[in-house]
Amino acid sequence: MNRRFKIPSLGRGLPRLLGMLVVLSGLVAGGWARAWEVVTYAEREYVTAESMRTFYGFKTLRRSGNQVELDRPEILMQMTIGGQDCVINGVKFVLTNKVEVVGSKVLLSRIDLVKLIDPVLRPTYIANAGSFQTVILDPGHGGKDPGATNSYGTEATYNLSVANKVKAELEKRGFKVVMTRSSDVYLSLQERVDIANQHKGAVFISIHFNSGGRSARGIETFTLSPMGVAHYGRGLKPSDFVANTGNSFDSANVALATSVHGSVLGRLGKANTFDRGIKRARYSVLTGVRHPSILLEGGFLSHPTEAQLVHSARYQDALSLGVAEAVVKYRNAVSRPAGK
Repeated sequence: MNRRFKIPSLGRGLPRLLGMLVVLSGLVAGGWARAWEVVTYAEREYVTAESMRTFYGFKTLRRSGNQVELDRPEILMQMTIGGQDCVINGVKFVLTNKVEVVGSKVLLSRIDLVKLIDPVLRPTYIANAGSFQTVILDPGHGGKDPGATNSYGTEATYNLSVANKVKAELEKRGFKVVMTRSSDVYLSLQERVDIANQHKGAVFISIHFNSGGRSARGIETFTLSPMGVAHYGRGLKPSDFVANTGNSFDSANVALATSVHGSVLGRLGKANTFDRGIKRARYSVLTGVRHPSILLEGGFLSHPTEAQLVHSARYQDALSLGVAEAVVKYRNAVSRPAGK
């Protein structure tokens, strides 16, 4: 298994997405913007796909049955009416609400546009997101908490192994790296948050692996749910309408997740993983951090084949390189040109 695993070069989709988003931001600022067409449907506000086309400068809006595409040379955005997946240049995002249609109008919920799509399409509009030099790596679990386990090892061990590899790659690129733990010790979620908040000018990446039955597999990346958005997989609660500290970075969180998720998928290659998407959740380790923050699930220890891959040094190397490269791409994408 290990001998057959090769680290592929990055696909063209994500670099094009991260690079051309800055170009698109300039086009919007330069006069592409049009007024939004807002439609109220089922007591919820939506924006029409046509107004998205004009605002973001897409050349075409195509609909074939339930499939919808917004396209320009640098960016392809794909949605399915009645579905909650949105794919931008091959990177999958899980929407809060289903894509709807009323008459001839295709509708995307306003909260998904504002809190998910817009930060991806206009990263340079995210205030102060690029002013960091420190990366805080949080290897999940440890000590008395092994996390997920299988016959090869424990999640806590894999988390630390990958975090150490990411640290080495980031330091080569000139970043200061802070580890919430550097050995097999137990830290509470609050202790991890407290360590992160001791530093200024940083981003926070919590590294985990998954467990969910023998058929579940793939990579997924979580950001903190914005106000009004539920934890993934459950309905809304009153507490979902209360802002957490981490919600100050909603837009930066999504941009960071986009870079990391897409870069990791590109490094691992389609043959070695499955895209489960970028999702929103209310994990405690994300709610209190005063930096752009994400939680990466790097594969399923419960899947027979994926467990072997995760155990291999080549898979860990590819995943780690993807994360490190993504931090650089994220900083470049969200950095504002001088004088703006």
